[in-house]
Amino acid sequence: MAYAPAMDVDTLREEARELLDDTVALRRRLHRWPELGNDLPVTREQVLESLDGLPLTVTRHETTSGLAAVLDGGRPGPTVLLRGDMDALPMPEDTGEPFASAVDGAMHACGHDAHTAMLVGAARLLSSRRAELPGRVLFMFQPGEEGHGGADLMLAEGLLDVGDRADGSSSPITGAYALHITTMLPTGTIATRRGPLMASADTVTIVVTGRGGHASAPHQALDPIPVACEIVLALQTMITRRVSVFDPAVITVGRISAGTTNNVIPETATIEATIRAVSASTRRAVHDSIRRVADGIAVAHGAAAELLFTDGYPVTVNADAGADHAVAVSRELLGEAQTVVMPNPIMGAEDFSYVLERLPGAMSFLGATPLDRDPLTAAPNHSNRVVFDEQAMVDGMAMYAGLAIRHLSPAGR
Repeated sequence: MAYAPAMDVDTLREEARELLDDTVALRRRLHRWPELGNDLPVTREQVLESLDGLPLTVTRHETTSGLAAVLDGGRPGPTVLLRGDMDALPMPEDTGEPFASAVDGAMHACGHDAHTAMLVGAARLLSSRRAELPGRVLFMFQPGEEGHGGADLMLAEGLLDVGDRADGSSSPITGAYALHITTMLPTGTIATRRGPLMASADTVTIVVTGRGGHASAPHQALDPIPVACEIVLALQTMITRRVSVFDPAVITVGRISAGTTNNVIPETATIEATIRAVSASTRRAVHDSIRRVADGIAVAHGAAAELLFTDGYPVTVNADAGADHAVAVSRELLGEAQTVVMPNPIMGAEDFSYVLERLPGAMSFLGATPLDRDPLTAAPNHSNRVVFDEQAMVDGMAMYAGLAIRHLSPAGR
């Protein structure tokens, strides 16, 4: 396939800055009225209203509130996917912002409101270049990232079934890119890496069954609580002794529940934990080791352990070429000093992982720490007090657009 000459991206940040007021306004509307999960009717209508008038072919997904918007360029070429997630978290907000959440128990604490607004801004930037654009851009507005698998549901509904262009020319999807805003980096910084970027996220529930009885006579019962405690400690030892530090995993027990009062030995004790890994092989090996440890300790005490594993998001793996592309675009748009190649992945999880299992590409982090705060101490994503620097959205819009332009018309081809 012949590629058109590389398009100019030098003015993207200036143009994005001209869109900032509208982008901030959209972000604040979304922030004020957050929605959870895969059903986001208010959010979807806000996005549709913001896209109105752009030369996009919009498909409303039926199984979720997802939207797929296609921009068909004026020249032949492949298709590139840009993702922005739209859902909020089930938690209170205590930022004191004038546009703070008006919905009890819901908050945009992970910046998805900014992702959505930036992707709308990128759609405007790219629409203004439609005539020069070789190929297509697929804008993926997805719900349900926060544990609801919205990306996977959109894929199952046919997100990638884009077919040929209107003129009949082939336009396969050849890359996928996403940004994730964070207060762990200075404003305007882009950070990414080759290979694993974020971890898988699974859960395990372990029910230890003993024999209930009177607290004054533990020898006549079979107390499951000390057995559960021993399992918790052994799991941490297992992680440090059975898992390579160069292919790490994390097990965090977030909840232990047992009993009803202080003078009763309960029959059962329940352990709930999250499991994180940055490779598929370690992910499965850790599951096997957890089962072996829990079963072994329970049997040693004459108790029984029942384990229930629930697979969550897979490892988010950046293609080498996709990560290199994001780094090159960041250096071109933002500069060398604002571009960070991460030495290690982080142990959070992302359902963009499902997209990257199907397409080569990359996710990158966009720094958005307010200038009066230190990234080392600023409230992090998922905090009830997290505040993002909205000026960073200028760089986010430019990056989204630049990633698409350079992917479709890369220099040197």
